Amino acid sequence: MFTGIVEAVGRVESVKPRGEHVRLEVVEPRLAAEIALGDSVLVNGACLTIADLGPAAEGRLAFDAIRETLDRTSLGALGPGSSVNLERAMRADGRFDGHIVQGHVDERGRVRSWDREGSDVRLDVETSAEFADLLVGKGSVTIDGVSLTVVGVRGDGFDVALIPHTLEVTTLGRLEPGVPVNLEADVLGKYVKQYLERIAPGLGAGG
Repeated sequence: MFTGIVEAVGRVESVKPRGEHVRLEVVEPRLAAEIALGDSVLVNGACLTIADLGPAAEGRLAFDAIRETLDRTSLGALGPGSSVNLERAMRADGRFDGHIVQGHVDERGRVRSWDREGSDVRLDVETSAEFADLLVGKGSVTIDGVSLTVVGVRGDGFDVALIPHTLEVTTLGRLEPGVPVNLEADVLGKYVKQYLERIAPGLGAGG
């Protein structure tokens, strides 16, 4: 389990096809020094497992992404030099900030636009109606592994407000219109919706 509080921004060193999967190598020395083989790490919102570690001085983390992951997320679009948000799995005795994030990407959304008025920065994301139906105003959503609060929801997307700190310590401030982003809805909302639809078909549907 993760919280959506980014610990570091890593740099993609290489993306190498290996049969049915891809080996993704990321450099982030500080985090690499505290990670072990087999650990789970949130990479731009997708939960991946450490498959290999380079020499400590290099700070290299290697992950294997299978076809399902590449098809469902934006990881397949990464290339050398790309920046990625990184977060280690939450410790049982750790402080719980953000919200419950599983690292299971629900959908690839697309950046629609930015709206900047002084310190008020809004990011508008285009999604399917099915994903938008999982969101509520003032609820939680994860964009590329970052826990954010939903400002408004429409039938084809939503928007969030970003504070300067978030823009500074994550990759979100570098997003451009048209770029795909990994989205995960609040797991509590997903379970509630499924439960309502099971006991009363149509009750949990939007519209």
